Amino acid sequence: MTGPSLKVDHTFTGRIEQAAAAAVLAEEYGADGFLVNEARHDAFLQLAMAASRTRRTELASGVAVALARNPMTVATAAYDVQRLSDGRTIVGLGSQIKPHITRRYSMPWSQPAARMREFTAALRAIWHSWQTGDKLDFRGDFYTHNLMTPMFDPGPLASGPPRIWLAGVGPRMTAVAGEAADGLICHALTSAEYLRQVTLPAVSQARAGAGREAQPFDIVGTALVATGRTEEEYAAALTATRERIAFYASTPAYRAVLDLHGWGGLHEELYELSTRSCWQEMGRLIDDEVLDTFALTGEPQAVGQALHERFGGLCTRITVSLSRDADDTLALDVLAGARA
Repeated sequence: MTGPSLKVDHTFTGRIEQAAAAAVLAEEYGADGFLVNEARHDAFLQLAMAASRTRRTELASGVAVALARNPMTVATAAYDVQRLSDGRTIVGLGSQIKPHITRRYSMPWSQPAARMREFTAALRAIWHSWQTGDKLDFRGDFYTHNLMTPMFDPGPLASGPPRIWLAGVGPRMTAVAGEAADGLICHALTSAEYLRQVTLPAVSQARAGAGREAQPFDIVGTALVATGRTEEEYAAALTATRERIAFYASTPAYRAVLDLHGWGGLHEELYELSTRSCWQEMGRLIDDEVLDTFALTGEPQAVGQALHERFGGLCTRITVSLSRDADDTLALDVLAGARA
């Protein structure tokens, strides 16, 4: 599941009009993968733009919100990007949490792990129909796809369909990734110890149970990083990273990571403050021990080298996650340090 080398990816967080140029720059820096998130812009549109300007770098959504869509819409968009990229596409999917699915997207919410398992199976069924010409007849508890006429069939791809990664933190979603996907995208609030003690054993068990232990599988780590080129930039990054850790740690779904380190009480305190939107006060509760457990800090070159020390042997790939307002090229400086 893990190998001797650690692939280093670049996650793009800028504006969509910058996506193609950012992908070109990431490829020039030697990034193994170019990942896009889905906060302010659609993931697949960003990947399509990147596909048109790159030739080597793998392209992945990290992540696209699955439960805001249905399997057919994702299958179509991802298949198109796979065609444009000549087979370099990886579909990274996440469930999101209930308030966003029901209130931001106005979509149904129930049994997210079961839905994601079925969503993945439906994607594979649709792609199989397009690749082989076999009749599409997928019938599940949440999704049914049993109509595919020639007008809507894009036909086979020489590269085959994309790979699928699923994002997960808790045991149920982690198990679904192991059973049904080609990789697991770990949340940014994940420590090396949590990976070692909880995530990797859960994935191995799930893959063995599904008879898939011999197939390739990626563990995609996300490294929270606070760095800067000046003292002022670095200080701002440290503050922003503390606040980001506090935000994640206040979410009940991520409490298990804190509990492993004996910080369950911190979660309760942060959760209470989050109900009053006390974001800056929450950040001040993240002491150096918590910061150093969940983030890498320092100059870009040093942080790049530290990625291998922390995640080598645990992950197959790693991507850097900076604070939202950080200069995106800082992540490329970290990447350069990791490849030095």
